[in-house]
Amino acid sequence: MEPIEQTSPLLYLDKLKMHYIELNGDTLTYLNGGEEKGKFNQRVIVKINQQVEWQGGVVALGEGKGYVAVSKARMKELDIHFGDEVNVEFTKDFSEFGHEFPIELNEVLKQDPDAHERFFNLTPGKQRTLIYYILQMKTSDKRIERSLLFMTNLKRCTPGKETMRQLFGKE
Repeated sequence: MEPIEQTSPLLYLDKLKMHYIELNGDTLTYLNGGEEKGKFNQRVIVKINQQVEWQGGVVALGEGKGYVAVSKARMKELDIHFGDEVNVEFTKDFSEFGHEFPIELNEVLKQDPDAHERFFNLTPGKQRTLIYYILQMKTSDKRIERSLLFMTNLKRCTPGKETMRQLFGKE
């Protein structure tokens, strides 16, 4: 699927205290394979002003509209602010996890069949979240530590009833 471009202002969603880009109807229809009724929670690769690219998700905004969040770090990198017009390119993301799969997590899962089975039975959103937080660690040792922590916490959870609070060791 070819990318689709649109020009949009950078908006602010007060109730969530975050900046976002609204996807117009044509973009949503295109990403839905031509269907007019939008399917949200789609994974996309977002590229702003041909400079910064990341993998993200389309979230329902209401009234048949969707949005993609833009972090403060990305805004700073792009030197954009609320109300600025930006060129946005969306490409459907067909990757399994929405991120590269951490080598360290892969090794932990190879060595622990129970953790492997439990991880792959999690919802895709929970899998992506764990992968994201593991990838945030700058060193391989820290990524191993975090992988082990998450898998230990996962094995303590009741299968099929896992919460993010439990996976992060908050409960």
